Amino acid sequence: MSKLVINGGKQLNGEVSISGSKNAALPILSASLLAEGLVSVSNVPKLQDVETLIDLLAAMGVNVSRTDDHSIELNAANLTSHTAPYHLVKKMRASILVLGPLLARFGQANVSFPGGCAIGNRSVDMHLEGLRAMGASINIEHGYIRAECVGQLRGAEIYHDSVSVGATENLMMAACLARGQTVIHNAAREPEIVDLGECLIRWGAKVKGLGSSKLVIEGVKTLSGGFHRVIPDRIEAGTFMTAVTATGGRIKLANADPSHLYAVMKKLRDTGARITSNRNSILIEMSGKKSKAVDIKTAPYPGLPTDMQALFTALSTISVGTCFLEETIFENRFMHVQELKRMGADISVKDNIARVVGIQNLYGAEVMASDLRASAALIIAGLVASGKTTVFGMEHTDRGYENIDLKLASLGADIVRI
Repeated sequence: MSKLVINGGKQLNGEVSISGSKNAALPILSASLLAEGLVSVSNVPKLQDVETLIDLLAAMGVNVSRTDDHSIELNAANLTSHTAPYHLVKKMRASILVLGPLLARFGQANVSFPGGCAIGNRSVDMHLEGLRAMGASINIEHGYIRAECVGQLRGAEIYHDSVSVGATENLMMAACLARGQTVIHNAAREPEIVDLGECLIRWGAKVKGLGSSKLVIEGVKTLSGGFHRVIPDRIEAGTFMTAVTATGGRIKLANADPSHLYAVMKKLRDTGARITSNRNSILIEMSGKKSKAVDIKTAPYPGLPTDMQALFTALSTISVGTCFLEETIFENRFMHVQELKRMGADISVKDNIARVVGIQNLYGAEVMASDLRASAALIIAGLVASGKTTVFGMEHTDRGYENIDLKLASLGADIVRI
């Protein structure tokens, strides 16, 4: 098991390139199951979650090859299995995204219940209800979702009681090959949803309403395949922006889309950070002063992402003042708090709200990451803490951050992986 050793107190300065979005790449790679021809996807991050999905697709017979470090070609013309097995699906919740494409194109799918970070209840009920509305027969047997349909799926009116990114993605992909029109009400609006939709359109799908809460999909007979470039990872960008706000310094984020980060930039500006941007880069500076404490409340896009909550919690521990951080998406997403308290943080949690009283400085300690974004929060805490911090649980970090230690080191952080 690898760990990060950080000697804190260093400002961050320089330029860093943001990788492709994990949360966009995973559904787009899953969508390759819909295409009859070759699919080529670029700007794919080198992450453990991506490797897990590639292994899953290959296990089902998809021909997968890398053309370079961040480009992948896939061909699902000769699938040999419709089963997504437990030993792969258990590693990552996004594996459920193969369910809709398999069912839509091949009429059957056997997908193990998914695993991933233990940050709360993320039910697949909305996925299954939507597919049943489209004519699928679904049974749960021995830990597997067994779905089938006679002939094509059929278009349907689908209403979501709450916003679900995964359900929106799964049902949008399934609807591309359904007979007739599918309307998804209360659809997720995240940039990753828009990226998936634009990819599907490029491959021959008919999707309208991207970026809104109502998606209209007209089914087509086939998707041809083709090329797509994945959008930049807005959470990675937000992570580096939060890190420099905490440590001080000045960094430029290349290959970053500021239009995806309005809520994050608004809150960081409220803390005192100076931020300017153009179409594909962001410049952030925090020199000569400490950040101010700000209240946050997570919400579906375009609100503040739940994936940023842990990072703002880490920043708040050394900010001036007291703030409240409310988590509205997942009920178990404050597991990083106990580890931050080991570093001296003054945090109390009641129900879904954390109260953070900023202190002068954290001190280094040995800490354990419980999930992906918790690991990034502990890294940020280590960057500002006095003394040495050792962050265990790097397997979580590697699921969603490409070479975060090397990127931080290039900006001046004293950080090494062991």
